[in-house]
Amino acid sequence: MSPTNSPNPIPFSEPPYLRNLPSPYYTEGHLRFQKACRAFLWEHLISHAAEWEKDGHVPDHVFETFCKHNMLLPNLPAPLPVDWLKRLGIHDILGVRVEDWDYLYTGIYCDEMARSGLAGPGTSLSAGFAFGIPPVLKYASRELQERMLPDMLTGRKRTCIAITEPEAGSDVANITTTATKSADGKFYIINGAKKWITNGIWSDYTTMAVRTGGPGAAGLSVMVVPLKGHPGVTMRRIHVSGTKTAGTTYIELDDVQVPVGNLIGREGDGMRTIMTNFNHERLTISVQCTRQARVALSAAFGYCMKREAFGKTLMDQPVVRHRLAKAGAELETVSAWIEQILYQLCKLEKVEADRLLGGVTALAKAKAAMVLNECAQCAVLLFGGAGLTQGGQGEIVEAIMRDVPVARIPGGSEDVLLDLSVRQLVKIYQTQEKKLGQAKI
Repeated sequence: MSPTNSPNPIPFSEPPYLRNLPSPYYTEGHLRFQKACRAFLWEHLISHAAEWEKDGHVPDHVFETFCKHNMLLPNLPAPLPVDWLKRLGIHDILGVRVEDWDYLYTGIYCDEMARSGLAGPGTSLSAGFAFGIPPVLKYASRELQERMLPDMLTGRKRTCIAITEPEAGSDVANITTTATKSADGKFYIINGAKKWITNGIWSDYTTMAVRTGGPGAAGLSVMVVPLKGHPGVTMRRIHVSGTKTAGTTYIELDDVQVPVGNLIGREGDGMRTIMTNFNHERLTISVQCTRQARVALSAAFGYCMKREAFGKTLMDQPVVRHRLAKAGAELETVSAWIEQILYQLCKLEKVEADRLLGGVTALAKAKAAMVLNECAQCAVLLFGGAGLTQGGQGEIVEAIMRDVPVARIPGGSEDVLLDLSVRQLVKIYQTQEKKLGQAKI
């Protein structure tokens, strides 16, 4: 893998706009940022990613370096919180003014962050900014924002998102972790457990879903909960099959006291907060999956050009070309779709984007993970035994294959998202049909 911005000649290795093909989406500003972003990430992340993933840990200084250069802020939803950033003395990200940031910049950044082919190293840095901070920005009281955001946005304090529980994964409405007010009304007392929490083990705070009311979605709330070193909080690392550097964590909460001012929004608003937050999470995962699929498929393509079997290269075998063609068509299709969604987000108001693109984004995330699975499987099969080995020329496709389930499950597991996407599209149709009916009267 090259640190330069010269187009990689191997087919499927880069999105079309980086292969010098015309694009209606990207401005000169986007292209300048892509070059600067690739250079920064190569130096500080991508060139070391494979080594760190094997070790299971990204050094602490990497997070500090990214924060120093404002390079975790791109994980926030676009547009960026310009007023807050300027208050903190942050005016640009690698030369892009914070007020000019849009979702196409976000897409470029997420794509470049995954260019090693490994999701873990990038995720070890980004989860708090991408998923933990946004609810505080969107829904928290001014008092809570003033207490939390200066440290969160600068990285002085690390955070994460804690939704999933041992018995409630994609079934968010059945979360059982309780938050009950103390007798004096000054605190919530939290009891329960959270599981598979990315970055939890390093986090000072988490944006957590809890049950403040009765059963079902109406009883859910979201609040900022202290973690590291806080009384009643116990955390241990979970070792999963892929993304070994992502800091997946099991969190237990035993009579944990949290000030009532840490409530985000109002009691009972939790489900709405969680669901709108998921849109951004699913979109960033979609971009990441697409880049990982590119790394896997282009590695297989390059291998097939030089590997000989039965007196000819693998690429000379029609069955090999057929397999690459099927996977490549899926990859380029989902890549174009995600680019289209990114552009639409640049043009739509937030409320309209949530309404019109929520279901579509869920579907795109599910599809991108399916395509990653298809490309990773194709690559492993074409590498043969080398694709099963954690070392040597096929090690990258073996590692990507282990990351595949981590893409298909978080942010809403695949089957749940497929169903959700259609239900959301049905709602949009019914609303439009009702409006048309009223217009005819």
